[in-house]
Amino acid sequence: MSLRDRIGRAADSDIWFSFKASPVTMVAAGLTAFIFLAALLAPLLAVQNPYDPASLNLSDAMKPPVFFGGDWSFPLGSDDQGRDLYSTILYGTRMSLFVGLCCVVVAMVIGITLGLVSGYVGGAVEAVIMRIADVQLTFPAILIALLIDGVVRGIISVKRHDEIAGFVIIVSISLSLWVQYARTVRGSVLVERNKEYVQAARVIGLSRWLIMIRHVLPNVMGPVMVIATINLGVAIITEATLSFLGVGLPATQPSLGTLIRIGNEYLNSGEWWITIFPGITLAALVLAVNMLGDWLRDALNPKLR
Repeated sequence: MSLRDRIGRAADSDIWFSFKASPVTMVAAGLTAFIFLAALLAPLLAVQNPYDPASLNLSDAMKPPVFFGGDWSFPLGSDDQGRDLYSTILYGTRMSLFVGLCCVVVAMVIGITLGLVSGYVGGAVEAVIMRIADVQLTFPAILIALLIDGVVRGIISVKRHDEIAGFVIIVSISLSLWVQYARTVRGSVLVERNKEYVQAARVIGLSRWLIMIRHVLPNVMGPVMVIATINLGVAIITEATLSFLGVGLPATQPSLGTLIRIGNEYLNSGEWWITIFPGITLAALVLAVNMLGDWLRDALNPKLR
């Protein structure tokens, strides 16, 4: 099938029709694309590299936004280190998106693998995996992330922790999100494994792993993509919460949560812009992603077509 035919089929699909019929979804998609593009092009769009200490000047600290008496060198004002807030938000959004996407990918790999194995193999393997998932569901995601981060802090030095803080955060959040994928995939596999195409694959002698990956997995990816879209917002919020509490990314590599924490310390003294603008960016990003997730869930639900 040619590329032109593929584009034509996509334009005639029910999902594309549902997307065009929802102005709210189109706005959410546009906002999400804009934020992703701005974060990706941060080195080109930013007027300053906030991670470069040589470019910072403490005499530029706490300058207000340009429309509140500031100057165009700092259009959204500056923070306590003299960093341009506009540039810091761009880089902070980039960091938050990077952590969120990595968390979703790692959680998907873990959850899909365990869900496929438990649903297809069954027996004691399924019982063990699902009981572990049930136990983990009793703990909030933020508590699991705090526990893992606390254990790592107790094992290694503070300096070493700051160097691998991003990796620790990704692992912490990923281990708190895999359960949804595992339970969803397991339920879908229980339905798919008894269908004729799976039985035909067994008859011709394909291995279990080949059947699971080549035949079963593509048919259970619809619900997984919905969960991944929604969990992107959850991962970003969780990272922002951890950074706000001071156990996330270090101040030298600020994410949106770190910026909000720094600004919160100066909120009562009148420097409101340090926390308000990153907070608005975080809220807009998570809201847009969650709205896309809600639309995708409805678009992929055959009962609503």
